[in-house]
Amino acid sequence: MGLLRNVFWVFLGLLFQFPAFSASSISLFNGKDLTGWISTKTKEAPLWNVEGDTVQVVPGTGDIQTIAEFEDFDLHVEFWIPYLPEKTGQDRGNSGIFLQGRYEIQILDSWNNPTYLDGTCGSLYKLIPPLANMSFPPENWQTYDIQFRSPRLNGAGEVIEKGEVTVVHNGQIIIERGLFERGTGSAGKMKQGIPGPIRLQDHGSAVRFRNFVLTPR
Repeated sequence: MGLLRNVFWVFLGLLFQFPAFSASSISLFNGKDLTGWISTKTKEAPLWNVEGDTVQVVPGTGDIQTIAEFEDFDLHVEFWIPYLPEKTGQDRGNSGIFLQGRYEIQILDSWNNPTYLDGTCGSLYKLIPPLANMSFPPENWQTYDIQFRSPRLNGAGEVIEKGEVTVVHNGQIIIERGLFERGTGSAGKMKQGIPGPIRLQDHGSAVRFRNFVLTPR
């Protein structure tokens, strides 16, 4: 029965694996190495593992981010969370995708793992909770399709138009045109409304990523 359940979730994930991309789409990961990325800890080449077409967090080595910076964009990414039954809450399969290096879309094993709502998988961390929990069980590939619009500032650097984000998790909208005017967590005091990188978080779990495609808007 457990095998059939896993096959079902793998099949369901495949239904949402092939979004439409345009001629302007940029592959952020070449499937071979981490060219175009740096370690936020050392400012040198990242130490995360690359195997086949996936990149995997090496716990303790720190976050990594793109060298390139972006303003408004659509982002597709696939991620895989390890099975960590001995962990609970925020310690189970935690990572994150920081849009412009400031706005974290949470990654967490939220399958039968209660935690605070605005910290579950797919949340704009501690700012906007997801409308529903669309998490697959761990050790299955999952998808995010994210539409992001940066906050707008006036000449004095004040936010005059809030940023906007839509998150589709495994084919289901879980944040629809959510508004924000500051970064998440420690990025809350960072300057808004300027281009920034895509940052992947090392939060102590060996989360995997693949098929990173960004389309400027």
